[in-house]
Amino acid sequence: MRTLLLAMTALALPLTACGGAPERPANDMASAAPGNIATSMGGDVAAVPGALPTTAPPTAAPATPAPATPIPQGPKSCAAEIGEAAAARLAEQCRMVSPATRPPCNAANSCAMIRDEIARSCDLFRDDPPAECGNASEGERAADVVRRYYDAINARDYSVAYAQWSGRGAASGKSYDAFAAGFADTRSVTVTAREPADVEGGAGSLYAEVPVTVDAALADGKRQRFTGAYVIRRVNDVDGASTDQRRWHIDSAKLTPA
Repeated sequence: MRTLLLAMTALALPLTACGGAPERPANDMASAAPGNIATSMGGDVAAVPGALPTTAPPTAAPATPAPATPIPQGPKSCAAEIGEAAAARLAEQCRMVSPATRPPCNAANSCAMIRDEIARSCDLFRDDPPAECGNASEGERAADVVRRYYDAINARDYSVAYAQWSGRGAASGKSYDAFAAGFADTRSVTVTAREPADVEGGAGSLYAEVPVTVDAALADGKRQRFTGAYVIRRVNDVDGASTDQRRWHIDSAKLTPA
């Protein structure tokens, strides 16, 4: 498993799309494929440009491409995502566990933000969690990081998505502005994330490999599918580790077109 995890650190694909210091590799995604490929590696989901003719056909006027449908700006509220009643229940669960004075437990925020606050708060009570935290396994918690990541992207809440990467977003290999700008042409993106087969330890950290299938719909109507896996990492429960370091975060990923 450790050998596979080391192989996973070679990040392969570009996109136009909080633990200790992440053990992340150099980012060579730009050499992996031509154009902008829709993956979730680094926050870019965009169209793969096709080959363009150098001259217009001699007997036909150049076609005028259909304009892309504008994509709404700003995060989508949880109420808009899952309905007011379900969002209210999720926000109430958040308020039951969050110790923050003014937590983001509000249905006007994205569902991903609310769920991230629930996860953050439950990690504070790891030794004696309240009933609202449930009893998910370490593997399921790792898979939930990937689900929150894509939920946040789909809701256009890029700050929450960026924060799912280790080093407060640094492991994505992009600045926050570049990360968010990469999704300009993305209408929606969803993921099927499966619980990892194993959670392995090494060098003071725990690692889990989460297999995924990613589907993206673009503003111009194109659809793309990718398969692969994310490596999720957290600092082990060692003396001196902060609560944030003990949370699962995305360490690296490798996705390929399906």
